[in-house]
Amino acid sequence: MTAFTETDERRELRKAVAALAAKYGQEYFRTCAKEGRKTDELWQEAGKLGFIGVNLPEEFGGGGAGMYELSIVMEEIAAAGTGLLMLVVSPAICGNIIVRYGTDEQKQRWVPGLADGSYVMAFGITEPDAGSNSHNITTTARRDGSDWLLSGQKVFISGVDQADSVLIVARTEDSKTGKLKPALFVVPTDAPGFSRTMIDMELVNPEKQFQLFFDDVRLPADALIGDEDAGLAQLFAGLNPERIMAAATGVGMARYALGKAVDYVKDRTVWKAPIATHQAISHPLAQCKIDIELAKLMMQKAAVLYDSGDDWGAAEAANMAKYAAGEACVKTVDQAVHSLGGNGLTVEYGLASALGLARVTRIAPVSREMVLNFVAQASLGLPKSY
Repeated sequence: MTAFTETDERRELRKAVAALAAKYGQEYFRTCAKEGRKTDELWQEAGKLGFIGVNLPEEFGGGGAGMYELSIVMEEIAAAGTGLLMLVVSPAICGNIIVRYGTDEQKQRWVPGLADGSYVMAFGITEPDAGSNSHNITTTARRDGSDWLLSGQKVFISGVDQADSVLIVARTEDSKTGKLKPALFVVPTDAPGFSRTMIDMELVNPEKQFQLFFDDVRLPADALIGDEDAGLAQLFAGLNPERIMAAATGVGMARYALGKAVDYVKDRTVWKAPIATHQAISHPLAQCKIDIELAKLMMQKAAVLYDSGDDWGAAEAANMAKYAAGEACVKTVDQAVHSLGGNGLTVEYGLASALGLARVTRIAPVSREMVLNFVAQASLGLPKSY
């Protein structure tokens, strides 16, 4: 099997997820956003069908597959005009990190719930003064007997109101050098000293963003995931899946917008012919199709590399996939709106709200500029500019 030919099982998974997503779709997603409620029905049904934890080990209630399969789930849901942002976070980032670095007891405690969606874990790395530069993280964890005390803050953390806990990237002091190094802690959202504030966003999206505050939050010793001396290695075990899932979101959203545009231009008739007969309409949409397919191929390559255990190869491909999908998504949504003219901005056609959401695919979880920095340095061997 290669990234170019999907197995029968993967085609069946794609078909099943598409059928589920079609039951809900863009109108459901928009209604949830406007009414201030979550996409709980879609999340719960996806969990019952085994889609949420398809990448997690069977021994912990997952599907025993990999990131390729989870990216299929994400892509098909987005292609229906809806979204499940916590798919990126809970099973992809947190689930992969815990499966790879957690103790047996930690896996037994958290992974089954992550797999069926009954337990949701958010992920917190970004800080007001430390976005892409993880070396500048100031949230710290210090020992207090056998416990840890966590202090600091995070910003733009997704879905904390849906989560039972948050996997927090903090820094601990190296006992030998005194220097601070990254470490990962599971923090219950109801822990004393943990508070949050919702960030008002100009997005039609039921999934919210939060600023988090930690005021000497006391955590037991087993809240630490993995080795406190492992540093960045275990952190990046979750960031490759994050980028793959971000790419899947962009590819799916672009497919949704392109489908809307194609249906419209084939039907909309001016001067006795559908406007699709004009190259000024058809060529830009054809370019969008090419861009989407190229981004999808790189996403599939990244997933195959990650699932095969090639972390470094996956890092390059995942970053490239995220970049390509973000560019394709923004371009396609914009072209779709333009192809529909005034109708592209109406509620009826369901494209206008995608303009803002499409921009997110360029910005998060890593900006296109930081991807270019990575490729320049890691792939081309060019010197750092910062």
